[in-house]
Amino acid sequence: MIRRLLLVAAGICLIVFPSAADDGSGPGWKKIFDGKTLNGWKALENPQAWSVVDGAITGRGERSHLFYVGEQCGNCEFKAEVKLNKGGNSGMYFRAKMEPGWPAGYEAQVNNSSGDWRRTGSLYQFSDVKEQLVPDDTWWTQHIIANGNHIVIKVNGKVVVDYVDAKNTFRTGYLALQQHDPGSVVQYRNLMMRTLPAGKQK
Repeated sequence: MIRRLLLVAAGICLIVFPSAADDGSGPGWKKIFDGKTLNGWKALENPQAWSVVDGAITGRGERSHLFYVGEQCGNCEFKAEVKLNKGGNSGMYFRAKMEPGWPAGYEAQVNNSSGDWRRTGSLYQFSDVKEQLVPDDTWWTQHIIANGNHIVIKVNGKVVVDYVDAKNTFRTGYLALQQHDPGSVVQYRNLMMRTLPAGKQK
């Protein structure tokens, strides 16, 4: 009986706390940046704003959004290491429409010290973080989990947003990186995604 209870408890832990989900080593994770080129990525405007520098996708210059065109995200996880200059502003888009300008879609904010009060980790305009979680000019990890209408954002492994979008505003679309303005310099490396099973609405 005790052995059976232990096995049941272990099964619950596996369901609630997936062991390899966060570090990118578990099943289903796929690298979406080769560390050398922008193959698989496309900017609809100001493509010159993007380059690969020291193994990282680097945004610098005029406003531009760089879309990953390999596959779309419905229920998925999206993860990257990020570095941003002082006063810089960027974002990790998911379920986004591929269009010029400011694309429709969810944005996980990347902003530590710019004039926009919505800081790194915010689900922009849905669930906003006001405190600065990350120092300027340092690498951090940002991890997005979009499962049905339930969205979780982690910064350096800590959950900073756990939000249920009752309207399920954006259901599928592209992943994208944002170069916000000429004063911003952002770097992304170790970009990965993973497709999740169809999520239940909450």
